[in-house]
Amino acid sequence: MKLYIKISFLLILTLLLSCKSTQLNSKKSPVLLDIAKETDDNDFVNLKNYSNDFVYDMKYATADNFLKEKVYPCAECFLRVKTVKSLLEANKMFLAKGYKIKLYDCYRPKAIQKKMFQLVPDANYVANPKKGSIHNRGGAVDISIVDFNGIELDMGTKFDFFGKEASHNYLSLSDTVLANRKILKEIMLQNNFKSFDSEWWHYNLNGSNTDKVENLKWNCN
Repeated sequence: MKLYIKISFLLILTLLLSCKSTQLNSKKSPVLLDIAKETDDNDFVNLKNYSNDFVYDMKYATADNFLKEKVYPCAECFLRVKTVKSLLEANKMFLAKGYKIKLYDCYRPKAIQKKMFQLVPDANYVANPKKGSIHNRGGAVDISIVDFNGIELDMGTKFDFFGKEASHNYLSLSDTVLANRKILKEIMLQNNFKSFDSEWWHYNLNGSNTDKVENLKWNCN
């Protein structure tokens, strides 16, 4: 009987460990971790564990988005290690200029991508889930910048504005808006990101388009 109990316990433990790989751990570290010590650039990690110098306004963890409903269980920013490394370097440059990155969205499960495309079936604004978004690969961020008082710089439109005015190529804007977009874009491009023409807020890590599309979900502890 004792042997049977031990075998049963081992089988249950194995099952739990195999299921663990389908979820992301959102626990915060009491002491910030060093991203340079992470050995696998393709692992998913929580940005909050590596820096306190970001501002978070995770729109899809609220109803304040174009879906008009909360679709994330909680406001966490998961990204691949390599994306976090570049984002930390970019934020250092913003901090030196008196700004810091404000995040609207990070990794996005594929199931959420499907829902977005149903509402806005235009690949100029929402990636087709059949192909997958860079957000689904952990290599994209939707961001703006704020000053040290938390005031966001004027970028001309709100986040997730589906119109020509949100494009980097739209120049009929004030000098202030154009200058703000330029600061954001220049620093991100200097840190291994590339911009997305139709959305001033969206940046992809270079080379992340070949990474695997994921449908991972995170725990809220």
